[in-house]
Amino acid sequence: MKQTKLKRPIRPPVFLVLLCGVAGIVALVSISIGRYEVPPQAVAGILFSQIFPSHQSWPSIMQTVVIDVRLPRIIAAILVGAGLSISGAAFQGIFRNPLVSPYILGVSSGAGFGAALGIMLSLNVFMVQIMAFSCGLAAVGLAVWLSSMYKRPSEIVMVLAGMIVGAFFSSLISFIKYIADPYEALPAIVFWLMGSFASVRMQDLVLLAPIILIGSAVLLLLRWKINILSLGDEEAEVLGVDSNKIKGIIIVCVTFISGAAVSLCGIVGWVGLVIPHVARMFVGPDHRWVLPVSLVIGAIYLLLIDDIARTLTSTEIPLGILTGMIGAPFFGYLLTRKDVGW
Repeated sequence: MKQTKLKRPIRPPVFLVLLCGVAGIVALVSISIGRYEVPPQAVAGILFSQIFPSHQSWPSIMQTVVIDVRLPRIIAAILVGAGLSISGAAFQGIFRNPLVSPYILGVSSGAGFGAALGIMLSLNVFMVQIMAFSCGLAAVGLAVWLSSMYKRPSEIVMVLAGMIVGAFFSSLISFIKYIADPYEALPAIVFWLMGSFASVRMQDLVLLAPIILIGSAVLLLLRWKINILSLGDEEAEVLGVDSNKIKGIIIVCVTFISGAAVSLCGIVGWVGLVIPHVARMFVGPDHRWVLPVSLVIGAIYLLLIDDIARTLTSTEIPLGILTGMIGAPFFGYLLTRKDVGW
């Protein structure tokens, strides 16, 4: 009888450590490359000098580029990529659906409407971010309220409510674009909706980074309970897990993470949908490892996407274009794999 040779799985702790090392290297290289190239050793020296004062052997313009221009967008790319990826993994677990993304409850459409309205009203950047974040939270709250009106609420009902709310706010975005000034407001709205880290500054991170970090930390603490929730509500109750309470906490965390991410850089699609599947290809379906691995892979992925966006052509390419061009074919490839599973 012919025996089949089983694949030896990658040890998740070792793989996670290797990924963290790769993320550090990619971040250092990302700070170095651009229109104004900065040698990696100079980048290391500049960053080191911010912690331990030392003799400056590099031009002042080089330090300005690294600290004021590139470092904020590198940190933002890491935070957004990690936050959207871990959020997608958590949602796919609790909804037991591989097609769910962090935007499924309408947070992206709501935040997009808030930002578009703020831009049309000529508000400053801070107020645009506040409106985007607030409208994103309001959209998810509306979706949850709609799903609760059904006599037997369930995951599929909540997903359908999110689709309804998302479609409604997408229509409002189209209306704002229709009535906006075609010479000033409309181009700014369109570019913002496609996603970019070009305008990110350190003061933006001071406000929004703690939201993404705290939300991601809570999801990591709850990752073993997502394994139980993925079995179904009845099984979770038998095992002593309050499924409604845990789901509520996870939905709140994902909403805050996604709202902060969209407020920071606009709508960046496919990250939270595809990256969790990539993580499962390496470490399997155990959410204790899927979530942290998704977090690191998402950070690396969006760093690379941002590098391509700002170096491939003379003008910066919006992130949403690149993530769609790469994410959609890759997701199609996943569907063709014979050993794909859930």
